[in-house]
Amino acid sequence: MRVLETTLGTIAESIRSGQAHPTTVLNTLIEAENAGGMVAVRQIERQLSLSAPALQARAHPNSGLAQAWLNATRAYLIAQAELKRVA
Repeated sequence: MRVLETTLGTIAESIRSGQAHPTTVLNTLIEAENAGGMVAVRQIERQLSLSAPALQARAHPNSGLAQAWLNATRAYLIAQAELKRVA
């Protein structure tokens, strides 16, 4: 799935650089949803849920940023589910 590769590449580059602007995070998740639906966002969450603890276990200097991406992705999933529930 091309959208997943592109999105994970964006996230990986962000973690490598140690920077992620909140607008970039939100736009990345919106683009993933637009291109691949909520399935793509769930796949991103799954990948981050495996990657973030692994980075923390290796004491990666930007493991906190990986956790922030994971938290943002989970918050996005919850917000989208709430929007659908209310609509």
